[in-house]
Amino acid sequence: MPYPSDDARDRPWVMRTYAGHSSARASNELYRRNLEKGQTGLSVAFDLPTQTGYDPDHELAKGEVGKVGVPVSHIGDMRALFDGIPLNDANTSMTINATAMYMLALYVTVADEHGADREKLAGTTQNDIVKEYLSRGTYAFPPAPSVRLITDMIAWTYLNVPKWNPINICSYHLQEAGATPTQEVAYTLSTAIAVLDAVRDSGQVPPEKFGQVVGRISFFVNAGLHFIEEIAKLRAFSQLWDELCRERYGVTDEKMRRFRYGVQVNSLGLTEAQPENNVQRIVLEMLAVTLSRDARARAVQLPAWNEALGLPRPWDQQWALRMQQVLAYETDLLDHDDVFAGSHVMEAKTAAIVEGARAEMAKVADMGGAVPAVDSGYMKSQLVSSLAARRQRMESGEDVVVGVNRFTSTEPSPLQAEGAEAIFTVEKSVEQEAARAVQEWRSSRDQEAADAALDHLRTAAGTDENLMEATLECARAGVTTGEWAGALRDVFGSYRAPTGVSAATSGAGEAPEELAAVRDRVRRTAEEMGTASLRMLVGKPGLDGHSNGAEQIAVRARDAGFEVIYQGIRLTPAEIVAAAVQEGVHVVGLSVLSGSHLEVVPAVLDGLARAGADDIPVVVGGIIPPADAEQLQRLGVQRIVTPKTYSLTGIMGEFVDVVREANGLDSPAPAPVAGA
Repeated sequence: MPYPSDDARDRPWVMRTYAGHSSARASNELYRRNLEKGQTGLSVAFDLPTQTGYDPDHELAKGEVGKVGVPVSHIGDMRALFDGIPLNDANTSMTINATAMYMLALYVTVADEHGADREKLAGTTQNDIVKEYLSRGTYAFPPAPSVRLITDMIAWTYLNVPKWNPINICSYHLQEAGATPTQEVAYTLSTAIAVLDAVRDSGQVPPEKFGQVVGRISFFVNAGLHFIEEIAKLRAFSQLWDELCRERYGVTDEKMRRFRYGVQVNSLGLTEAQPENNVQRIVLEMLAVTLSRDARARAVQLPAWNEALGLPRPWDQQWALRMQQVLAYETDLLDHDDVFAGSHVMEAKTAAIVEGARAEMAKVADMGGAVPAVDSGYMKSQLVSSLAARRQRMESGEDVVVGVNRFTSTEPSPLQAEGAEAIFTVEKSVEQEAARAVQEWRSSRDQEAADAALDHLRTAAGTDENLMEATLECARAGVTTGEWAGALRDVFGSYRAPTGVSAATSGAGEAPEELAAVRDRVRRTAEEMGTASLRMLVGKPGLDGHSNGAEQIAVRARDAGFEVIYQGIRLTPAEIVAAAVQEGVHVVGLSVLSGSHLEVVPAVLDGLARAGADDIPVVVGGIIPPADAEQLQRLGVQRIVTPKTYSLTGIMGEFVDVVREANGLDSPAPAPVAGA
């Protein structure tokens, strides 16, 4: 869809809600309903096994199937997902990165089966793997091979599906991981440079056509509540992107240099406490990306008010869509030129972000670019440090969050009235059915054709051949998503990204008295137990890659005097148990944000019991409804921490209590006497 123009009241930005759950058929029904309500594009949410390249019956998929999106395991699922939806007329966004090539291959194959014209297919694959190493964690392969997959996709789509946006470079997740506006702009554009340089240097696109490739690059940004700053950030993005396209890539066509971006407003900024306040947060954040005509979003998708509680219902998604429609069709927002043009406040703020971003981009360039800056852990440690400082400002009250650290008294919400289901939950049978279905699929397909396609993929991966055609062959042969990714893992290997915790600094020094008191309790408890230090294992079981919370717990626990063992994301319960026993830890902290807590946490508890280590207390943090929290506590979990508990230093104090209780010590340890 083109940029809003003078008739933009009739043709505003593409309106989407991010959706998908349970199964392809259930998600197809949801998409059809949303389109009937006036949604103008589809935004597909895939579940974590699909995002990371595992089939529903894989060990790591346990508890994750259908939870945060739709499972798509093979061509049959993609057929069901878009059944009855004319792909020639659709504008489809797919939030997929590590397995983006396979999802695009499945989509194109289904479009071919529908008789659709490839040249008319419109949409976007997110496909920004660099930010996955920094924030979301849904990577499957090492950085260099991942950039190779992106390069091959960009080159292939340029020739075969020219209206498709083959990559959506994401600043969205960087902001959630702690990025300041300057870091968000700098690291996002550094990623764009890494990708475009790789495409240019691959020789797959004629130099005289390279401007058209640049013109298909799109971005996916975040919008927070610092309204003026967010508008300035987007104007800075536009200015620097235009400059980069002209000076580095020689793009002369102004249209090809346009900063084309879609947006989802900040989801992690939504609160579990007084969640009705999230509605006005969402509206303000939406204004930040639509009000400035010269930096207006091309596509907007909004979270639902209750996303901090769990999976939204169709009614909640409808409410988010109606917010956009009221803004677009009932206001005069689209009737005027840019209302910020000539504003000295906006120009100064934009200039400051531009200057800071240039300086940070130069640092990344000196390291060799975005990929080396990922491998070294530099960018990750910068984000962890920025988020630690942001958390400390909130805990100190410097940054006010209404309903969380100020104005906390509240009336009962009719939106969460007793007996009302505030969120949508996925039936446990979904995972069992998906596992059974993928096994049945494998047994009923032409196995010889599938094996031949996988052999071709492995062979091609060992050369410089573009992998898209081999991937399309896999799609047509009925290869599963897990098999496709597994074949590439055989060639490329696996990878565990730097956590950024060891090199991170924190802002904890801004609250020295409270932290010093906890640190003293940690020291004295270790002395009473006859050990040099209290050791804490922070674990991320399953496929949940939302590591921000775990990283912040690890940083604050280190600042509080704990010896912290944190190995990063995507660990099996057995690996967590083995590390806890081997390291002789005094407490295990598990972070689960994907909704799989009732599956992965009991598995860790059982593993500790089988290892004779059930005396190690377990604490759990995440988005955990009260009924689930009660169930976990009955199973033996000692503490449950949810987003309502925002004081990390206070959480550290509770962890000391847990250790003391587990070891028969008086709890809590008495506070130190002043001057002692």
